[in-house]
Amino acid sequence: MKRPTPHRLSKPLRRALAVPVWADLALRLGAALALVFFVVMIHWIDREGLNDTHDGVVSFLDVVYFTMISITTTGFGDIAPVSDKSRLIEAVIVTPIRFAVIFIFVGTAYQFVIRRSWEKWRMRRIQENLAGHIVVLGYGVSGAESVSELIARDTQPSEIVVIDLDGHRLEQAEAVGCNVLEGDATRDETLGAVRIDRARAVLVSAGRDDTSILMILTARHMAPKVPITAVVRNDDNELLARQAGADNVINPVRITGLLLAGSAQGKHVSEYLSDLASVGGRVQLVERPVAADEVGRALDQLTTGRGLRIYRAGKAIGFWEAGAQRLEPGDTVVEIAPTCVEESATAAS
Repeated sequence: MKRPTPHRLSKPLRRALAVPVWADLALRLGAALALVFFVVMIHWIDREGLNDTHDGVVSFLDVVYFTMISITTTGFGDIAPVSDKSRLIEAVIVTPIRFAVIFIFVGTAYQFVIRRSWEKWRMRRIQENLAGHIVVLGYGVSGAESVSELIARDTQPSEIVVIDLDGHRLEQAEAVGCNVLEGDATRDETLGAVRIDRARAVLVSAGRDDTSILMILTARHMAPKVPITAVVRNDDNELLARQAGADNVINPVRITGLLLAGSAQGKHVSEYLSDLASVGGRVQLVERPVAADEVGRALDQLTTGRGLRIYRAGKAIGFWEAGAQRLEPGDTVVEIAPTCVEESATAAS
């Protein structure tokens, strides 16, 4: 199996900015220049109230010069307002504008020097302290859909880290609020940078089975206890993916086949299967640990949904089996639960 060409970790963890840097800078400079131009026009209109000690004549160039030294509070004294009207204009109109321009430049310096440096430092701190996050390796069609579904299931985008080599895909992930890292997810350096050993789960969807399996191997090496789910497209590679360390292997072709076969049994079967798989439907499949107040009850007595299966000590117990008559501490329950949309509709009716 050929290993993809190594790609150095070229960028730190990042998150999308609310306003692009160039747009923010252009708005600030435009506002400052507009205020300066406004003051120049005021001084030009009121030039009769100004006195030039050099030659006694106030030209347009003198007005521009006086405006700039006035705005910057330099004040050489060679040109000064002498009439009451000019002094009133300086006090009432020009002085507030002077403060506004100063605030714009100070704010710009803060935004592009102090704040950017702070943001980079903050992202490094986030990177160093990542824990309980979800790492998505590959942001193609499957990766993007999984992120959308996670967000729909109330996972905060800031809890998701996307790794990909494609800058355009990373921009899309940034746009929804995810943390992103440009790098090769088959390398220890890249996965170590996102603290994969502290992650809640790892989702692998590289688009190529060989690359996905290399990612699984690297992720399992770096994070022996973190659950890994991977997408593979070839039946022959499912076993390889599991041997590489994947806990769950999803084959899109097989899932599609199941939906097609289900539709042959009835027109609503595939619809219901799709409904179960998405949080946007009326019902959803939920996997959770058994609650303390549920211990001792039967699986069919759950109040949160319809119990389907119990996982106990690595064994699956169906709702029809004897073991499902009593829930025990440590059990994992799989149930069908109504979505919030369905619950709201029921309450409204």
